[in-house]
Amino acid sequence: MSVSVKSLRSLRCLWRGWRGLSSQGGAINVFDRSMKRSQKQWASSLLDSDKYDYLRDEVGSRLADRVYDVSRTFPLALDVGCGKSHIAEHLNKDIVERLFLTDISDSSLRNRKKCEIPTQCVLADEEFLPFKENTFDLVLSSLSLHWINDLPGAFRQIHQVLKPDGVFIGAMVGGETLYELRCSLQLAELEREGGFAPHISPYTAVTDLGNLLGQAGFNMLTVDIDEVQVHYPGMLEVMSDLQGMGESNCAWNRKSLLHRDTILAAAAIYKEMYGNEDGSVPATFQILYMIGWKPHESQAKPAKRGSANVSFADLSKIGTLQTHHQKTNEKS
Repeated sequence: MSVSVKSLRSLRCLWRGWRGLSSQGGAINVFDRSMKRSQKQWASSLLDSDKYDYLRDEVGSRLADRVYDVSRTFPLALDVGCGKSHIAEHLNKDIVERLFLTDISDSSLRNRKKCEIPTQCVLADEEFLPFKENTFDLVLSSLSLHWINDLPGAFRQIHQVLKPDGVFIGAMVGGETLYELRCSLQLAELEREGGFAPHISPYTAVTDLGNLLGQAGFNMLTVDIDEVQVHYPGMLEVMSDLQGMGESNCAWNRKSLLHRDTILAAAAIYKEMYGNEDGSVPATFQILYMIGWKPHESQAKPAKRGSANVSFADLSKIGTLQTHHQKTNEKS
């Protein structure tokens, strides 16, 4: 199979366009939220649904570590789009005294994981939070915001329900997630059908995330990137696990049918381009972690411009000054 350089360039350009849809200001109706609710309902109702929780459990654990890093007790917290509560099981009631869990899937809430923190479940859409202003000390969200149509609006609502000096700690998948699967499907469709449709959801780019949080009113922002790579026997197993996670594509412009020849060609391309020596194939999940604080007068503020009393030119002399200070101490 041969693919031209022109085709590869077209893939990159079209993907950048789709990825940009989720990062523009204002509400854009990209995702079918009722379809996403149905997917999550089905996935959480599976008898063996726990075997598909490995990614959410891992990211939930890493997000919980960031909560512990704050070194503060939170009387009341909210988990937005909690799924089966993959964060709370890694926290204790000394850090979070009480937790509200919200999700669009009542099946996910019913099958939530056990934890020692007193919890209350609320069936609610992440795009419409049913809470009063200045309610929570901490808001969490793990791997659900990438299905939001109005991400800037969701950040504004999270900011609104936080108390002053409250903190939002979240994780969502980034733009390079599942690039192996995306590229393989697109190349196979170009070869077999003469064109391709988006089978992977458009994700938010890390370069846009800080701007969106800042526009929502958060300050003291921290955004960092992590990668989780999972190895599977083949491409079909990747797609099967995504379905079991409730992470199938729900974009309005999704293609509902994949031809058998295209799937087989995509699986061959996947193994050829990305396969490991042992025959397995990797699937990469780019995770964007974010921390933002609601402003309060007690928070540290940047010094005024021009108020510094040390010049950058003196930085090169620090070693000399320390040596001189040490010798002076020894003489005395």
